[in-house]
Amino acid sequence: MMAKRNDQIRTFKNIAMKPTYLNLIPFMVFLYLSSCNFAQKTEEITAAEILGNPEYMAMSYGGYRELTRDIQPTIPQLKEDMRILAAMGIKIIRTYNVHYDEAANLLEAIRQMRKEDPGFEMYVMLGAWIDCKNAWTELPDRIRDQDSERNAAEISRAAELASQYPEIVKIIAVGNEAMVHWASSYYVEPGIILKWVNHLQNLKNEGALPETLWITSSDNFAAWGGGGAEYHKEDLNELIRSVDFISMHTYPMHDTHYNPDFWAVPETESDLTDLEKIESAMLRARDHAVAQYNSVVNYMRSLGVDKPVHIGETGWASISNEQYGPEGSRAVDEYKAALYYWHIRDWSQMEGVSCFYFEAFDEPWKDEGNPLGSENHFGLINIQGQAKFALWNEVDDGKFKALRRDGKPITKTFDGEIEALMQTVKVPPAQNELISSVN
Repeated sequence: MMAKRNDQIRTFKNIAMKPTYLNLIPFMVFLYLSSCNFAQKTEEITAAEILGNPEYMAMSYGGYRELTRDIQPTIPQLKEDMRILAAMGIKIIRTYNVHYDEAANLLEAIRQMRKEDPGFEMYVMLGAWIDCKNAWTELPDRIRDQDSERNAAEISRAAELASQYPEIVKIIAVGNEAMVHWASSYYVEPGIILKWVNHLQNLKNEGALPETLWITSSDNFAAWGGGGAEYHKEDLNELIRSVDFISMHTYPMHDTHYNPDFWAVPETESDLTDLEKIESAMLRARDHAVAQYNSVVNYMRSLGVDKPVHIGETGWASISNEQYGPEGSRAVDEYKAALYYWHIRDWSQMEGVSCFYFEAFDEPWKDEGNPLGSENHFGLINIQGQAKFALWNEVDDGKFKALRRDGKPITKTFDGEIEALMQTVKVPPAQNELISSVN
């Protein structure tokens, strides 16, 4: 894969510079027994065997096609998406809520697909959404150390689904970016997450949930102790001791605006070509993500704890009319998004770290009032069923040839024309431009 990527990058540099039934019976018996053994194996496979295993690539997934989550994806649509993800080599996906029908329908879709094809593998990290008291209301105060009224129902539903689909649900994540302070509308103190993690661990100990089910929380690197001292609380330390692994988030793309020191082109690179400057910036972006990952590992180990740390979210949008776009940090386009995807995949595979890359498909509901908002464009495949540049090789290799999404074949963005794509690519600001912008 890397050879093909390097060939493609070199191309861009050039562009920038210009039998009988009876005899079949034993074989059919063999196939039947093999399928039974495989079904038993996949039911027994655990999160401990999946996470960090390069044979089980991970992806963040939401199947919403419309401007609102009130319109849920159907089971046939979910099956289409699972076939596309399987063609990409994805075998475990992460979801975010269980109070929408999508979660239960997704699990049912996967179960049906397993019955149709015992060789089909897709597992789920099931997210339970957690809010503080008075979150998303007009009330003036958010009570951070108290639960939203629906938290208990969310956890109960997650446990119910994990118990109902043990062959598919391998992990429950309590909360999604629920502790990081910039999530001001809803964030909670670590004690709330700790309470629900311990509740689920107790259900495992009592036999109400599979003992091999792993419990975690999926949160920003800073909230896991990799940031400032304001996060270093005893409840967080106890949470780290209580989860089965840490699921941390890192977004260098957002930091090109909020924490941009790594992003600007240094004076030492001023003589590079534009494409070389971009490629160097994307390597710095990868290193920025790796540094945030390591900050979590280091904090965990400072507590005398040694357990797996995986990436629950990271990604790079392809379109933005906001602070990451052409008038901002100039970070967002399909070329940079592809470089980041390849770099972080290569690093995580080499290091034995699972990376639930964000995300499989564009979801237009995330910023319904701004169609060009970056939140709508983190997918590797857009809403028209077009594979973005990161997946052009897979289209060329015929991996999606027989597949459809909402009746549309998987084709390439920009009609596969490199020159058209590269016209959208901007060079990151130079160091002196960045200082001027900040001033």
